[in-house]
Amino acid sequence: MIYSMTGYASATRELAAASGNGGVSVSVELRTVNSRFLDLNFRMPEDVRVCEPTLREMLMNKLSRGKVDIRINLQRSEQAANAGALNRDALAQLAVLERAVLEAFPDAGHLRTGEILRWPGVLAESGVSPDVLRDAVLECGKQAIGDLIDVRAREGAQLATMLLNNVSEMEAIVTKITPLVPELITKHQQKIVERLQEALGIAAPDTAVTIVSREEIAERIRQEVTMYGIRIDIAEELSRLTAHLNETRHVIQKGGKVGKRLDFMMQELNREANTLGSKAAAKELADSSMTLKLLIEQMREQVQNLE
Repeated sequence: MIYSMTGYASATRELAAASGNGGVSVSVELRTVNSRFLDLNFRMPEDVRVCEPTLREMLMNKLSRGKVDIRINLQRSEQAANAGALNRDALAQLAVLERAVLEAFPDAGHLRTGEILRWPGVLAESGVSPDVLRDAVLECGKQAIGDLIDVRAREGAQLATMLLNNVSEMEAIVTKITPLVPELITKHQQKIVERLQEALGIAAPDTAVTIVSREEIAERIRQEVTMYGIRIDIAEELSRLTAHLNETRHVIQKGGKVGKRLDFMMQELNREANTLGSKAAAKELADSSMTLKLLIEQMREQVQNLE
């Protein structure tokens, strides 16, 4: 399978307070978009900041590319918020810190009640222990990451189908124009012959005095026509296009982390399509080149979303 870099997933857990006064709702949200590298951005309350290293490791084990926004929310019930239970351990630690500061700076003022209550961890509104809260966050994170992988896989499958359809269209174009190339070259060579004959005076009467002999004129025309045929021959470009399309199909069907590989293949396909357009000696070839470039551009835009 191939994976898209865009996706969304979330997971929620409801925790009951030990005191029976309400509880807390824990939710983890993951949003991902395309990026050249793996970029993790966390937004979470300080109560669960301890979970960040573990969540970071879990994400790095599952994802290789993409910008990931991780948001952790704690929603306390109204009953728990009104209970306003104090975290006695945090309060004792804060008192020790205040005494140490006053010893060093006797003129410093004491903490006000509002400042104490706003101190992180002092007001344990949820009544849920830190260990239980941590475990709930990690469980939500694990579930959300699993759901995110599934979402990215489903979108990746859709992108793979679209890419393979474009490859098939391009292969059909190459198959269609390949038999036309010799005939088109012959027609344009004939036009060159006629123009050169007129320009060099090959149609002049036999009695006319010419500086250049007919044999020399014929040889010059042959050389020009040969060089022109070489310049507009696109057999090599068509052969490389076929090879690149075969490789692109192989990469998509093989699956895995294919984004960077397919991005390189798009560059190679675009190079051959541009060369084909610059050497096009007929409207059929020019139109085919334009269609190929449009299909490649469609693929390139979608490849940017693949991991």
